[in-house]
Amino acid sequence: MGETLNVALPKGRLGDKVYKLMESAGYGCPEVLSGGRKLIFESPEGTVRYFFVKPSDVAIYVERGAADVGVAGKDILLEYCPEVYELLDLGLGKCRMCVCGVPGRPMGAGKLRVATKFSKIARDYYAGLGRSVDIIHLNGSIELAPILGLSDVIVDIVETGATLRENGLGVLSEVCPISARLIANKVSYKFKYEELTELVRRLRGALEA
Repeated sequence: MGETLNVALPKGRLGDKVYKLMESAGYGCPEVLSGGRKLIFESPEGTVRYFFVKPSDVAIYVERGAADVGVAGKDILLEYCPEVYELLDLGLGKCRMCVCGVPGRPMGAGKLRVATKFSKIARDYYAGLGRSVDIIHLNGSIELAPILGLSDVIVDIVETGATLRENGLGVLSEVCPISARLIANKVSYKFKYEELTELVRRLRGALEA
């Protein structure tokens, strides 16, 4: 038997989907489904150990070596640039990072005011366009910013676009597609290479099935 793989999963719906995928790939752990207040779950044969953390913290656990692998959204990887290897696009939690605003509202030629919680992604996107921007970092209810005149546009994750439409906003351009990615700690990838290669192989098979 190989070494135990420590896996950090994001809490919530995405984590549940990822666990089901792991289970179908042969990495099941019945304890995970038992509920309760337990924080760490180990499979009966000791091949895998799971723990659930806040989605934005997964990359930190993996980067620092508390987990060998984890699942994080591409938005987190682009915004925080953790020192990890990206092994596989799981195709789960698909959405888009978009520039949104009031359709038809003139923007002017001056510095564009951009409200977002993804400051780095927004800055990089507009740098690529050669556009000067004033980044306004907000942590919630970002749709309010262009409505109240705090910003010209917002850069945010769009899933269905329902919230935008209800508030008179629309997608003006797409920055990049977002989905869940399997990431690995760089040291773990070296020392648990066989286990991680096998994990990726099995997950690919489960996704194709």
